Amino acid sequence: MLAEFDLWRPQTLPEALRLLADHAPNAKPLAGGTNVLVDLRDAVHAPPALVDLGKLRELRGLQTLDGYIVMGGGTTLSELLMHPLIAEHGAVLKDAAAVFANPLVRNRATVAGNLVDASPAADTAPPLLALGAEVQLASRGSSRWVMLEDFLVGVRKTLRRPDELLVAVRWPAPSLQCKGAYSKFGLRRADAISVLSAAVTVERDEAGRCRQARIALGAVAPRPFRAHAAEDYLRGQPLAAGAIAEAAHLAAETARPIDDIRGSATYRQRMVEVTVRRLLTQATQ
Repeated sequence: MLAEFDLWRPQTLPEALRLLADHAPNAKPLAGGTNVLVDLRDAVHAPPALVDLGKLRELRGLQTLDGYIVMGGGTTLSELLMHPLIAEHGAVLKDAAAVFANPLVRNRATVAGNLVDASPAADTAPPLLALGAEVQLASRGSSRWVMLEDFLVGVRKTLRRPDELLVAVRWPAPSLQCKGAYSKFGLRRADAISVLSAAVTVERDEAGRCRQARIALGAVAPRPFRAHAAEDYLRGQPLAAGAIAEAAHLAAETARPIDDIRGSATYRQRMVEVTVRRLLTQATQ
């Protein structure tokens, strides 16, 4: 049985932020519930109160604003599959949503919930890192934007304070010269935790050299992260097979995987190199 808790159902974002401020750290936000309710059932957490965010329209929707794609934190994974802005300006995120759990979970799970849970294998983190995303953290008295890479601190640890909500995610609208690719490996084709996930975006100049590259990895370190050494190596290079192979090798060297029931550390590290090479090749063809 679940431990007893109070359930508050605010109708507006200011009301939700007030409840969190007045009762922090004893009140926990509840969005889709696909992580929180599992933790409650398994007694990982036993908060005295939950703040249900399901009715907050301010946390939904996508728009373009000042050169950014801005997405409400309450956007579900199913919505990512259908929205034209994601198809046009976040294809790697759409690809991640397509293999996220199963349709029932995708209908409930939110982007903010997936990020705030901060699993090393969080499926939305690598594509958003590859897009250069930031997250907006709001409290009753303030709001701040934080780079996603800085927001994810460690295993199920983030920079979010108990009185804050992750209310939005944004990334620069990619140029026409920017291409991306995403891949996830699990023990099953669907509804499985990642053994490894990776996303890349590459922007080339008129001469075909790499202007900017982002290479993001999940499930191979205590948190999803970007392989900056590999990115720096590619910058200014013609994107030939040799340069791609060296960047993939550098990405694998930055991984810090563990042995668990889903795969060995050695296997994961080798697969990082193989996967990054394939994704960079795909993104540059």
